Amino acid sequence: MSDQTTATSDSETLTFPPGFRWGVATASYQYEGDCENSQWRAWEKAGGIANGDIAGIACDWWRHAERDFDLAQQLGLNALRLSVEWSRLEPRSGEWDAAAFARYREVLQGLRARGIEPMVTLHHFSNPLWFEEMGAFLAPSALDLFTRFVARVVEELGDLCDLWCTINEPNVYSVVGYLLGIWPPGHKGDARNTFRVQATLARAHAAAYRAIHQRQPNARVGWAQNFNILDPATNSPLDRLVAGIQDAAYNDFFPRAVLTARAVFPLNLFAGNLSDVRGTCDFLGINLYYRERVAFSLRHASQIFGRRFVPKGVPRGDPGLNDFFGEVYPDGIRRVAERLGVFGKPIYITEHGVADRTDRIRPWVVEQGARNVYAAIQQGLDVRGYYHWSLVDNFEWAEGWHSRFGLAALDLTTQERTLRPSGQFYSAIATANALTPDMVRQFVVDAPPSAR
Repeated sequence: MSDQTTATSDSETLTFPPGFRWGVATASYQYEGDCENSQWRAWEKAGGIANGDIAGIACDWWRHAERDFDLAQQLGLNALRLSVEWSRLEPRSGEWDAAAFARYREVLQGLRARGIEPMVTLHHFSNPLWFEEMGAFLAPSALDLFTRFVARVVEELGDLCDLWCTINEPNVYSVVGYLLGIWPPGHKGDARNTFRVQATLARAHAAAYRAIHQRQPNARVGWAQNFNILDPATNSPLDRLVAGIQDAAYNDFFPRAVLTARAVFPLNLFAGNLSDVRGTCDFLGINLYYRERVAFSLRHASQIFGRRFVPKGVPRGDPGLNDFFGEVYPDGIRRVAERLGVFGKPIYITEHGVADRTDRIRPWVVEQGARNVYAAIQQGLDVRGYYHWSLVDNFEWAEGWHSRFGLAALDLTTQERTLRPSGQFYSAIATANALTPDMVRQFVVDAPPSAR
């Protein structure tokens, strides 16, 4: 088994603060379907999905999102994170689709009518084709174009939303697209542009932050940062050194830019001027899934001489097609919340979940996620919400339909939803605003199995 620890006593009822947000996280491309103007659709057509899957109508949200809003309401949820699809709203540069804006108004109104607070993400990995073809966030005009888009969205939808996530996982977008090459634009080993893109995203976030506040002074604006816990394999100085360097490169660049307007060496060689980025957040979003161990290795120069691996016998979700998923590590929620306490800002767990089509480990993930959030709150950290990824099985980027993250299973042929036991468990927690020993006894059968 792993060395993960239970953050609180199993015999204790954990009651969360009044108004705590129990939600789910979603993304437009993965849920809406038929996003023909996105670079991800072009990537599918070019064979970029590992098993040849296509998103198709996905979860059919563009026509029938309200079906899942009803489900969320029935589960007792009071929050839902979703994104708006830039490729729908601005299918050609400077041309806006009034019908698409009208549909998003219906969506947000539908959430409000059900007592569910929306958190709207403005960029969740997908770009319009015209923006991608000009170089996306490497283009000289990228900041102006993204800011223009953000301003238009807030002008059109701001009366229905005041909780904005500017950019989802800038580190994932840059690393997977420009270093690993398994997402568009498919660059492999392009370290220079990996950091250039992430630095541009930091400036784009800051520009969006100011554009939103100019139009909506009381808005709450932040971003969602993916954290991959990178612990040294041993206590040796070399293992600790390379784990720290990898952590700084992957986890720390964006938060450090917002906190200090600086980047550590050698990232500062590619980052450019970050002076406008300092202080541009009203909250911090934590996306937390996995942990890897890091061991010093002269054979891994491309990984800054740190070999990353997942030990045997630790909790893991279903195997991914791209060997992308590490040790499932809910304790990371509390660890990262502690790390971000220096900001003195509210924190939302904007994503947490596991790929698990048979629900063998997800109930434990839900339980431990709740325990770690509670522990962070008890330590005085201002954690205000937890958004499980995700409500329904959805198109999981380069994994296609292979990896199933839903609290509800999705039948791709009929679009029928079937609530998994973990969904019933999460509903019980959200409805009670508490985690009780009886819930754990009912839904969490045993400790998570080791890796298969």
